[in-house]
Amino acid sequence: MAKLVRGQSATWVPNEYYWRGKPKLSKIVYQVVSPNSASQAIKAHKFEVAQVVNAQWKQVKDTKGVKFIAQIPLAYNYLGFKVGKWDAKKGRNVMNPNSKMNNKSLRQAIAYSMNIAQVTKHYTNGLSFQVPTLIPKQFGDYYNKDAKGYHYDLKKANELLDKAGYKKKGKWRTQPNGKPLKINLLAMSGSVTQEPIVQNYLQQWHKVGLNVQLVGGRLTEFNSFYDKVQHDDSAVDMFMAGWGLSSEPSPNGLYSEGGPANYTRFVTPENNKLIDEIDSQKAFDRKYRVQKFREWQQYMNDEAYVVPMFNSYKIFAIDDKITGYSLKPTENSNGHPLWYKVGYVK
Repeated sequence: MAKLVRGQSATWVPNEYYWRGKPKLSKIVYQVVSPNSASQAIKAHKFEVAQVVNAQWKQVKDTKGVKFIAQIPLAYNYLGFKVGKWDAKKGRNVMNPNSKMNNKSLRQAIAYSMNIAQVTKHYTNGLSFQVPTLIPKQFGDYYNKDAKGYHYDLKKANELLDKAGYKKKGKWRTQPNGKPLKINLLAMSGSVTQEPIVQNYLQQWHKVGLNVQLVGGRLTEFNSFYDKVQHDDSAVDMFMAGWGLSSEPSPNGLYSEGGPANYTRFVTPENNKLIDEIDSQKAFDRKYRVQKFREWQQYMNDEAYVVPMFNSYKIFAIDDKITGYSLKPTENSNGHPLWYKVGYVK
């Protein structure tokens, strides 16, 4: 790195000792732009490489002088329920059995109230799509193709809440103990469609009598969002976040008792058992590991501590003058091209 302007740009120059030899580019400049102005930057050819904001696809798809390439990343967005805290001294997650959100029927009802398929179709030009499990399809046999996930079903949501004792008192439901129920949602700010999407989900939850409100009454900036999530802010009952994954599908790092990134802080003997089995000596038998992965996905869907929501195509606009830029797995590393192969035709 030759130069860094915090929050604005980073400039990279070749390493003279790079083992593959001298690259074709003399420098690479990364620049930060607002998601709301990304489409204008692409149409104005301000950058040789720019990521498309999916909600702006219709605005840029006919741009001349660029090629569009895309991939489905190893990633997903999810809804998580806070049910405990991270114990730094013990180095593990500690679940609170009396947590407001530690009721499976409540969590399932919230999931059934979400019209995710409709939202992705309407707001993302079909470039996002609902996912049924926490293991992406790209992982082949490890993906549980029989997992149903949570489809939009307000009737089922109401039935679950009624049966669990969340009775309506006026407009809103109360807790089973009769006390008022208010659920605080933490959601991140983003593109221009983020606000209407989140407001849509709030409306769906309101339809079944759940008083769900945004933390602070508005969307939360990225850094503040993760500060609240990571430090188990008491104002947060549930949150919408996302994961980019590694090529190893084990859920150990994200959902184990000892994983700091298990932001919901759920801990159960069954989850511990399944994760241990997934990463055990027995799991060198592929058939055994596949079976345990499928059991884990089914278990996680049923418990609904973390509800998978959607994944999205990742699209880049590449200037016609650029050569050697590829998203193929053999030509790519962690979502970035092999820059030594990228060139510029004048």
